[in-house]
Amino acid sequence: MKVAAFEGVVKNGQVQLAAGVRLPDKTKVYVIVPGFESKRMIYIASPRLVHPGQAADFKKEIIEANPDANI
Repeated sequence: MKVAAFEGVVKNGQVQLAAGVRLPDKTKVYVIVPGFESKRMIYIASPRLVHPGQAADFKKEIIEANPDANI
């Protein structure tokens, strides 16, 4: 396997190589960014039921409030 290195910049989220550099479509490339530190992303997963058959146990019930009730 042969390897070549080209310099470029990112503009509007796309890598633009230096003028005159042409690569064939679907060429596999690897991007190495010197001095870049990524920020750790926090992922919060949605809760899931261990037993989906128990979903009926969590059915919501709407109770109309009495407008004349003193709170």
